Amino acid sequence: MQITILSENTAGGSYLAEHGLSYLIEFLGINILLDTGHSDVFLKNATKMNLDLKNKVDFVVLSHGHWDHGGGLEYITGKKLITHPDAFIKRYRVGGTQDIGLPMTKKELEQKFDLILSSKPYQIAKNVLFMGSIPRLNDFEAKATPFENERHEPDFVPDDSALVFIQDNELVIVTGCSHSGICNIVEYAKKTTGISKVSGVIGGFHLKHNNKQTQQTISHLKREGIKNIYPTHCTALPALAAFYEHFKIEQVKTGMVISI
Repeated sequence: MQITILSENTAGGSYLAEHGLSYLIEFLGINILLDTGHSDVFLKNATKMNLDLKNKVDFVVLSHGHWDHGGGLEYITGKKLITHPDAFIKRYRVGGTQDIGLPMTKKELEQKFDLILSSKPYQIAKNVLFMGSIPRLNDFEAKATPFENERHEPDFVPDDSALVFIQDNELVIVTGCSHSGICNIVEYAKKTTGISKVSGVIGGFHLKHNNKQTQQTISHLKREGIKNIYPTHCTALPALAAFYEHFKIEQVKTGMVISI
């Protein structure tokens, strides 16, 4: 499979960057756009790479309902859009007043896309799954949140999801932000598919510090024996440094093409 980095926090070469995430995933003849960043940067970078997303993309998947993952939906239309039903709630940083959810409403997106909502695993194509709601079962992930909903209740981003690809009887997992916890995602992917071997994980891990959670995450992924690990986007520098120490990771930048 091939993953093209259309939008990311870090610029590569002459490509643009922003606080956001957008990946084009090419797998067995299926082309999936995972997230769109928060502007049209993903389209500008695609054009520079001679990628015609309008005609190339078969499905758009929104990993969760935050502005930096779904703001760019304004700039694409006419596709099947798959996401979790809770992606449309209003959400804020704790104590803040600016809505950090999706800029477009559910009604507006229904007019632009063939909208498919699923809280359960949804089969996009053979060997491709949208994971729906991720059970949060371990004792070190998704235990605190900087977000709240419009009722001023803690928002643990229940719509956070991921994509799972089955390749050579192994799993490749692609995430948006992993608000539900990357280890929880890995375990649910294994349980859902019945496949125990994970060969690759790429996406935001939402780890900000080299703390106990980061170290437990590293230990978990080490035990899994995952060969290809690419923490991106919302994985902050202290956590990235810890991952580099253990996995000798490569920093993900716009314009990169990753083959797994």
